[in-house]
Amino acid sequence: MSAESRFLTLLRLLANHPAAQGLMDDVAVLPVGGTRLILTSDTMVDGVHYLPSDPPADIGWKLAAVNLSDLAAKGARPVGCLLNYALSGDEAWDAAFLAGLGQALDRHGLPLLGGDTVKMPDGAPRSYSLTAIGEASGPIPARSGAQPGDTLYVTGPVGDAGIGLSLARADPAAAGPLVDAYRRPRPRLSEGALIAPLATAMMDLSDGLLIDAQRMAQASSVAITIDHIPLSPALESVRGASTAVQIAAAQAGDDYELLFTLPRGTTPPVRAIRIGHVATGAGLTLMIDGATVPLPAILGWEHG
Repeated sequence: MSAESRFLTLLRLLANHPAAQGLMDDVAVLPVGGTRLILTSDTMVDGVHYLPSDPPADIGWKLAAVNLSDLAAKGARPVGCLLNYALSGDEAWDAAFLAGLGQALDRHGLPLLGGDTVKMPDGAPRSYSLTAIGEASGPIPARSGAQPGDTLYVTGPVGDAGIGLSLARADPAAAGPLVDAYRRPRPRLSEGALIAPLATAMMDLSDGLLIDAQRMAQASSVAITIDHIPLSPALESVRGASTAVQIAAAQAGDDYELLFTLPRGTTPPVRAIRIGHVATGAGLTLMIDGATVPLPAILGWEHG
């Protein structure tokens, strides 16, 4: 068990309000005045969630996008957000960050409602948090609802952001669709709104296909088999499609596609890729080219 998992075990003792859902999902669901608010919060830290050489406008965009992705996974409509910001000491850098953040907020209809600013000690890593608020008018699929017999889908290929990160690390001036996937992810808000009424379970892919599918299986008390790892033409053009490349793509994280399950025979309401199925039992099984392959020791991203 990772340090993050051990901490969450203790934190769940405090999160005893029904809206917290036992901290088993990425959002809280809070009934208020006849509606249901979807609440989520994400933090980005210099050197952990982005490279120090990444353009500040892209960092601002990404902070909004990762929160919006959590709303998308619940079929929620964006309502507003709160920003907690650590001043960098470089006013031009801060202005560029806010420009990128503003682009993402405007693009996706997420107004800024407030927040807090602080000054960090000299030499401390930059750190930013955004809390996003959404509203759900229909079913809210949890990650815990997958049922035996369901089919497993994802809204797009995986691994692009992982390759984009490696390209940006090697050359901060790198550009192209893979780097864009890492620096400026696209939250699947419209897709999530259409999928939510039909899905038995849904979550976004933030930490990697393998670890997130395992989390869905564990939360749903089912067994999940992944028998197809979708790769983009851009990824295949630089890395190929070997078994090792497919596994690395499924570990990489930062995809922000939607992973969801539908009852057998239900047609996805959006363009989606079938990648597996749900059965009775427990755990995650990976198959490539029709053969079961051992799961890697590290399934995806975890803190500690």
